[in-house]
Amino acid sequence: MHENSTDNLHNPVSAAINDHTSSPSSMHSLELSQQTQNSLPVETTKKSIPKSSSLARLSAVAQKRVSLRPPVNNDPRLYSKGKKRWILACLALGSSLNGLCSTIYFPALPHITKDLHTNSVGMSLTTSLFILFGGIGPILWASMSDFYHIRRTLYLSSLIVFIVASVGCGLSGNVWVLVVLRCIQSVGTSVTNSVGAGTVSDCWEVTERGSAFSILFLGQFFGPLIGPIIGGGITTVLGWRATFWFCAAYGAFLFCFLFVFLPETYRVEQIWDAHLFHTPEPKNPQTEAKTSLTAVSGLSGISGQPDQSRLSRLSRLSISDESNEHTQVDSTRDLEAADNVDQTQNEINLPSSLRDHQSTAEKQSVQRLNPFQSITMLKHVFVLLVAIQTGVCFGTMFTVETIIPDLYESTYGLKSWQTGLSFVGAGVGNLIGSFVSGRLSDYLLKRARRQRGGKSKAEDRLTLNAWPGGFVLVPLGVLIFGWCIHAHLTIWASMIGFAIVCFGMSQVYASGSAYLVDALPGKGASVTAAANLLRMVMACILSLIAHPVVESIGPGYLATILASLNIIGMFCFVFVKLNGQKMRQKLTFGEVY
Repeated sequence: MHENSTDNLHNPVSAAINDHTSSPSSMHSLELSQQTQNSLPVETTKKSIPKSSSLARLSAVAQKRVSLRPPVNNDPRLYSKGKKRWILACLALGSSLNGLCSTIYFPALPHITKDLHTNSVGMSLTTSLFILFGGIGPILWASMSDFYHIRRTLYLSSLIVFIVASVGCGLSGNVWVLVVLRCIQSVGTSVTNSVGAGTVSDCWEVTERGSAFSILFLGQFFGPLIGPIIGGGITTVLGWRATFWFCAAYGAFLFCFLFVFLPETYRVEQIWDAHLFHTPEPKNPQTEAKTSLTAVSGLSGISGQPDQSRLSRLSRLSISDESNEHTQVDSTRDLEAADNVDQTQNEINLPSSLRDHQSTAEKQSVQRLNPFQSITMLKHVFVLLVAIQTGVCFGTMFTVETIIPDLYESTYGLKSWQTGLSFVGAGVGNLIGSFVSGRLSDYLLKRARRQRGGKSKAEDRLTLNAWPGGFVLVPLGVLIFGWCIHAHLTIWASMIGFAIVCFGMSQVYASGSAYLVDALPGKGASVTAAANLLRMVMACILSLIAHPVVESIGPGYLATILASLNIIGMFCFVFVKLNGQKMRQKLTFGEVY
C-alpha cells in the first residue's frame, strides 16, 4: 500500500486529487485510481499501438482537419516551440494577403483606367472602398470567432471568399463591377486583421506577445510593399488582369498551407485559467474519496470506461509542488504525444472545480450572434485613443502608397515595373522595424515589470520605442518624401523618406495593437477588430482626399498635414500611458496594487 501510494504521488491523476493527498481516505482513492489505470489495456499507450491502428489515427486526423469546430484538447500556450512557429508562419502568410491584394495592382492603375474607360474617381473607389471593407470584414469575423469559439474554420472560409472574388476581378469588364468585387475581396482577406490577434493571445503569454505580434505585423506591413513590386512585373509582361490571377493562385496556396499546418487554437480563458481565480471549496474528509473517484471516472469515454489518453493528458496538466521548468517542458512534449494517440476526442472532461466555468461559457453561447458587437469596444476611451493614433499612422503609410504611382510617373517618368521596385526601400524599413519593435517591446515590458517587483501593467506595452517612432520618425519621413517630390529632387530621397515612415510606423503600430490585446484579456479578436475598423476608415478618408490635395496644393503640403496629424495623435498615446490603468480599473480590467 505504501509503495503504491508513493508512486501515485509522482504521477498525479488530476489537480483535484493532488489537493487531498494528505488524508487516509485520499490515499485509498489514489490507490483505486492507480488500480484503474493499471486495469486499462496496454494497447491505449503510445508505445504499444499496433501498426494496424495507423490508418485509424490518420482517419482521425483527417476528421479533425475537416471539422467545422475542431476540439482544443490541450492548452494552446503549452504547445511546443516548433508547433508555435508553424502557427506563426500561417499567421504571417495570411496577414500578408490583405496588403498584397490592396497594392499589387497599383502600378497598373493607369492601364486599368484606360482599359475600363473610367476616371480617377472610379479608380480611387477601388482602392478606398477596399480599405473600408478591410475594416468592416474583421468585425464580422471576430464576432463569429468569439460566438462560435473557432479560429481555423474562419481562416479557411475567408480564403474561399477571396479566391472567388479574385477570379471575378480578373474577368470584370467595367469599373463598377470591379469596385463591388474588390469590396468582397477585401472582406475575404481581412480575417487575420482581427482573428490573428486572437490566435496570438491564445498561444503566447503576455511577455511573449511582442515578438509574436512583430511577425504577424511583418506580414501585414510587408504585403502592401512587396505587392507593387510583383504587380509591376506582372503588369509589364502579362497585363493588369494577371495581377488578380496571381491573387487567386496565392489564395489557393494559402488555403492548402493553412489546412495542413494550422490547428484550432481558440482558448477559453474561463477554463484554462480557472486556477488563477477559482476559490477552492472547503475540504470534507468524508467526501474526498468520492471526489477523487469522480475525477477519475469523469475521464471516461462514451462507454463509461476510463480512457487512458484522457487520463494521462489531464494528469500531465496537473502541476505538483515539486514541478520545475524542465518538468513543464517534458509535459508539453507528452501532451502532444497524447494528443496524437487520440485525435477523435471532442473535449476534455474537466475536473469538477472547472465545470462551473465551462457551463457558464456554454450558457453564453445561447445568446444571439451580434456581428457588430465588437464595435462597442470603441466606447472605452483608452481603446478609442489608441485606435485613433494607430489609424493615423497606418493611414499615412497607405496614403503615400496610393499617390506614389501617379507622382513617380508624372515627376520621374517611371514605368510600371520601375514604380514597383521603388517600394523596396519601404519594404526594408518595415522588415527591420517589425523585428526591432517586437524584441524591444518584450524586453522593455519585462524590464518594467522587474522594476515594479514583478507586477504586471498593460500600459507597459506602450514602450519606449513608440515615442520616437510616432513623434519623430513618421513625421520626419513623410516630410522628406513629400517635399523632395515637391522640389523635384532625386527619387532616392523620397524613397528613403518613405522607408523612414514605415520603420517608425511599425514601432507605433506594434505597441498600440499589443496594448489593446493585453488591456482586455479574452477580447483580443474583438478589440482588434474594433480598432481595425476605425483604422481602415481613417485610411480610406485620407486616401480619398490625397489626390485632390496633391493636385490643388502639391505633395509637400499634403505631407505637412500628415506629419501634423501624427504628432497630434501621439498625445493620445501619452494620455493612455498616464491614465489607462485608472480607466481599465473601472471596467475591472485594471491591475490593483
